[in-house]
Amino acid sequence: MLNFTHDPATKSWVPGAQSPGCDFTLQNLPLGVFVPEGRDPHPRGGIAIGDQVIDLACLAASGLLAEPAAAACRVAADSTLNAFMAMGKASWQALRHEVFKLLSSGADGKTQEQVRGCMLPLSRATMKMPVDVRNYTDFYTSLHHAVNVGRVMGRENPLTRNFQWLPIAYHGRASSIVVSGTGFRRPNGQSTAADRAPPAFGPCQKLDFELEMGFFVGPGSTLGEPVPLSQARDRIFGMCLLNDWSARDHQFWEMDPLGPFLGKNFCTSISPWIVSMEALEPYRVAFDRPAGDPQPLPYLEDAADRASGSLDVQLEVSLQSRRHRALNVPGDRITATSFRHQYWTVAQMLTQHTIGGCDLRSGDLMGTGTISGPTPDQAGAMVELSRGGARSVPLPGTGEMRTFLEDGDSVTIKGWCERPGFARVGFGECRGEVLPALDLGVS
Repeated sequence: MLNFTHDPATKSWVPGAQSPGCDFTLQNLPLGVFVPEGRDPHPRGGIAIGDQVIDLACLAASGLLAEPAAAACRVAADSTLNAFMAMGKASWQALRHEVFKLLSSGADGKTQEQVRGCMLPLSRATMKMPVDVRNYTDFYTSLHHAVNVGRVMGRENPLTRNFQWLPIAYHGRASSIVVSGTGFRRPNGQSTAADRAPPAFGPCQKLDFELEMGFFVGPGSTLGEPVPLSQARDRIFGMCLLNDWSARDHQFWEMDPLGPFLGKNFCTSISPWIVSMEALEPYRVAFDRPAGDPQPLPYLEDAADRASGSLDVQLEVSLQSRRHRALNVPGDRITATSFRHQYWTVAQMLTQHTIGGCDLRSGDLMGTGTISGPTPDQAGAMVELSRGGARSVPLPGTGEMRTFLEDGDSVTIKGWCERPGFARVGFGECRGEVLPALDLGVS
């Protein structure tokens, strides 16, 4: 599955693309939607390279691309990426490969000058939602997270009986998905302080983040026709960072017996850049299921997915409080882990979603569920890090402590892939700030 676009020896003429720690290398070329400062104010598709973004509307009109890449570019230049996602793998690859050549150091001077005319600094681009998300599903696929939360909830057996047999999920709320940098208000709702105590209404007291990734559906499917696991990989366009903010006190009260409702539907943040599955190919790893665990049922088993269905994406979360900002110091890293620890692959998640006949639509977003590793410092949520509020999480930069999030806290998720012999591929960041709850005047 590797090709010339994965060759780390190929450099770009864009200076920032070779900078140490650069997320948006030549081998990445993530797609997003932005509004350029000082130009036509309408959103349009773009590709990030170094500290620059290529305006795809400009590139499509430049005459630099031959078909079918030119046709793909015209579609990708739209105000959302939905139609481009629907075009499928051949079109995605055509655009990626031609843009790679245009940005490579081997491109002639005239070509470089023309492409440079379609670029502007990322600092002058306002990022928008890259996709019109009409359907959102959030999975629950980290064994370590499930065990940790089960223990917090006091379950004798932390894992539910079905966890090791299928990728668990619930249907989320698409209307409250926002792009990185968007603040949100602390939600109001019901909670109860003790077993059998009557509930109280008010602002969430146990506000939490969830370290997740998201993946987007490419070509849709037909109602009643499941997507086999052997075909699922080609239905996935790319991945982003995702924070499914959670009101734990509201969530734990309301989800008996159904799944999350108000505890989850007030806000979900995503990173603005979508990294293609082709860019992630060098970072695939084997799907590891311990021999003593239940093995997947036949419809969730595939030799190719078993060999390379998981992805080694490094992830970290930092928290910056109001005091951090007042002192002009960066936030503190409070956890770090890898996506490779998930118990199910993204292809298995997609197949499970369709196995009963549910159809997919281009641009549908699926969250992977909280990503936690096997050690306490790799937990993907405050409810795990603080053991349900029983211990405090230190913020060394200011001397503060946290059990859950406070007003003014800004949480930033970062993700990247690195491996000897390949170029770094990064996701940028997913950031959101907690704003005070509205005073509704009721209790």
